Amino acid sequence: MRRVTYGTHPSQFGELSSPAGGDSFPVVVVIHGGFWHQRYGLELGRPLAADLTAHGVRAFNVEYRRVDGGGGWPATGDDVLAAIDALDADVVTLGHSAGGHLAVWAAARHPRVVGAVAQAGVLDFLQHPRITRRAAELLGGTPDEVPERYADASPAALLPIAKPMVLVHGADDEDVPVAQSESFAASSGADLVVLPGVGHMELIDAGHPAWAVCRDAALRLAR
Repeated sequence: MRRVTYGTHPSQFGELSSPAGGDSFPVVVVIHGGFWHQRYGLELGRPLAADLTAHGVRAFNVEYRRVDGGGGWPATGDDVLAAIDALDADVVTLGHSAGGHLAVWAAARHPRVVGAVAQAGVLDFLQHPRITRRAAELLGGTPDEVPERYADASPAALLPIAKPMVLVHGADDEDVPVAQSESFAASSGADLVVLPGVGHMELIDAGHPAWAVCRDAALRLAR
């Protein structure tokens, strides 16, 4: 594993893991969730990156500035784009929850993102009151106060996105409503996989079958 820095802030770095045999493998950028808050970090993505590498791709597990840690909008989004810039390669983005938001947002914004996998992604900042409340913490205001930030940050406001996207969501998710993925898939044409009996965190449990669905989607897009 190699540490790659893309800025001077302590959170502007990523961990690049490669299979044996060099740097010619496709790259999956792993973006952790945690509702964009500082108390969650890239340690959430390390088991996923290790599993991706074991399945024959490079994995770039990225950290970024978060709320109460130098982040907020647009700094948080800018960091994800800068992390991708640090690699001289096309990439597939894969992210969980708030990381799913950033994975799809980066697909809309960065030309080297060739596809995205959202695991219980936060995809419409206006659709559910709890989501909008969390988005307000990231964006620094309500939709009425900073409408331009919602227009820039919410993936639902950026359609169409001309990249292949796969949305994986647990039917029993109590943190991010499955309707976030269902409505985005209907509007965008993204592939939707709803997993019965699955909640929020199983999608990033490297030993759970729900993670295997996410991993296989990323591998398919990367190859």
